[in-house]
Amino acid sequence: MTAMAGSIELRWGGASDIGRVRSNNQDHYLASDDLRLWVVADGMGGHRGGEVASQIACDTLGRSYAAHTVDGLIDAVESANAAVFQAGSGDPDLSGMGTTIVALAMLDDDGDVVLAIANVGDSRAYRLSGGELEQLTNDHSLVADLVREGSLSPEEAAVHPQRNILTRVLGVYDDVPVDVLTVLPRQGDRYVLCSDGLFNEVPEPTIASVLRRLADPDEAARELVRLANEGGGRDNVTVVVVDVLDDAGRAQVASAALADDPGTTASHPTSNPTDLDEDTGRRVGRKRRRADRAEVPAETSPRHRADGPKERRFTWRVLVFVLLLLGLAAGVVATIQWYGESTYYVGFQGDRVAIFQGRPGGVLWIDPELVETSELERDSVPEDRVDELDTGIEQSSLDEARGYVERVTERSERLSSTTTAATRPTTTTTARTTTTAPTTPRP
Repeated sequence: MTAMAGSIELRWGGASDIGRVRSNNQDHYLASDDLRLWVVADGMGGHRGGEVASQIACDTLGRSYAAHTVDGLIDAVESANAAVFQAGSGDPDLSGMGTTIVALAMLDDDGDVVLAIANVGDSRAYRLSGGELEQLTNDHSLVADLVREGSLSPEEAAVHPQRNILTRVLGVYDDVPVDVLTVLPRQGDRYVLCSDGLFNEVPEPTIASVLRRLADPDEAARELVRLANEGGGRDNVTVVVVDVLDDAGRAQVASAALADDPGTTASHPTSNPTDLDEDTGRRVGRKRRRADRAEVPAETSPRHRADGPKERRFTWRVLVFVLLLLGLAAGVVATIQWYGESTYYVGFQGDRVAIFQGRPGGVLWIDPELVETSELERDSVPEDRVDELDTGIEQSSLDEARGYVERVTERSERLSSTTTAATRPTTTTTARTTTTAPTTPRP
């Protein structure tokens, strides 16, 4: 399938799968040739909440994306955030639901056709250019923040127990910062939008190999989904591949410029905002943390240090920076608090089956809280349920937790009745019967 704007032509393909472990698919994707818009959303929040959140986000973004500009894209993402937040606030069963989102749009930016990528959460956008794969978006997650500040290596982050904790999610709060990166379309470039079910199961070199090997974007998307399931399939996986078929001659112009000036090197925008310029693209964003745009105060610049040490002054920039860091820390704490308290589980409290709010074993400083204790005792629990209750079986709501306890209790009572019936003593009386054969001859 293709989308065009002037002489810029794109072709795309997509695939989504439930995976091998989950009971439902909480991913959704939107692909619209008319809007020239592609979106991947990965929902979270209970058995049903995640599926609802990602569907609302995609539907709302598609409906509200009216102005095909960077601001129009940001407005559409913010509208999606508001729609998910309102739906969760109005339904106790959906309370706390949220979704990641990553969107690619071909739009007008000051009279030039560009590709804009917006993201919230850890669903990613990659670009394959010149055979090399690079991640364009920044993950909004706890471990990604730790990697960026140097506290964790990427290898440690990949196996960190809190790697699924997000610091920014669509729909959990009534307002959310949106990152937007604009890039110039280049003929031959491929863009990949995906949920974490892909890159948690398939190494990036393998992703790049598939993109180099399979020219058709639909085939490439299906193959990446297949490899994710083959690698374990522990999560839903969604992949959208978008190819730049025609860039209105930009690639030829760039090649000619290189030929005329061998000292010039070709460049593409990266996910680091300080590397971008007007020729190759730029990162923009509304309601973004200014900490993302590092500014060096004049008094600490190398030019001033050459003259000798200067007294550092506490400027308003420093104050804003400190306040924003505190806000980021508060957001991380709030997200961890939500994650640690957003579910229920059934386990043992002493010798009785009980319902707790929280995660089995707790999350960081958040310990599970006892909600209620049932009358079902450990000795009466069916043997095949004991191990999972020792570990703690998670449920998305208090009603589902109570339903689980009722089902285990009913099964325990049936097993108890069957055992009692089987062991009850019985008395059997056998009567002898004498039968006299008829004397009437058979005709």
